[in-house]
Amino acid sequence: MIPVSPDLIMEHVRRSDLLMRAYHILESDDEVQELIRMSNVMAVGRLMYNDHGIVHSRIVAGSALELFNILFESGIKPTTITDGTTRSVDEAKLVVLLASYLHDIGNAVHRNNHELIGALIAKDILDRILPEIMPGLERKRIVAIRQEVMHAIYATEMNVRALTMEAGVVKIADGTDMAEGRARIPYKLGKLDMHAVSALSVKRVFIGKGKVRPARIDVLMTDYAGLFQVEAILRPKILTSGLDGYIEVYIKVNNTVRRIFP
Repeated sequence: MIPVSPDLIMEHVRRSDLLMRAYHILESDDEVQELIRMSNVMAVGRLMYNDHGIVHSRIVAGSALELFNILFESGIKPTTITDGTTRSVDEAKLVVLLASYLHDIGNAVHRNNHELIGALIAKDILDRILPEIMPGLERKRIVAIRQEVMHAIYATEMNVRALTMEAGVVKIADGTDMAEGRARIPYKLGKLDMHAVSALSVKRVFIGKGKVRPARIDVLMTDYAGLFQVEAILRPKILTSGLDGYIEVYIKVNNTVRRIFP
């Protein structure tokens, strides 16, 4: 089992020149970085919500690529390859990387409808950076990849059904960032609600191969308050990911392990 952390992203991008180039461009792009910073100004600073900044972006990107690999190795073919909008596994992973890294930039405008807003903001960014990531790529292919990324960003909304495997792993990965570190800032600012308390109860999250289904998510928590994070956030995202038949979720409280999904 692999721990969900901000470091996981490097384990994936270092294996691919394409992904490493894309990651470096995202990390060094002033517009992207300022949108992510402003997302936290809105979400944490003004709404006292959980972290939606650069650490969250890196965590979700690493988790999404980990889930992608597990599902792909189990025989699940990336939808974008099947439909011809990408032409290699690396290109399919690029969709996952870009969407997961950018998925919360809509919060830079407002928390409300941030998934739709983020997809729309991403359009011009993708038009600008995709030719740099993939030099010489014809315009119609840039448009196709752009639209796949925009779909995956929009589909992170709880009630929107993901229509590709790539969008599905991004959506589920977003729900795996639930450990205590994500709630520390709003908690220190005085926010005391179920989101903060439940996140503080979750110590670690792990992703790996499942026993019955291809992928497994383990949530280690100090008490059952952490169950709220799973039931209210992770489960609904799994159910609308299009990948609900491939995921199993376990919680561990003290020495007790329970399967809670499916």
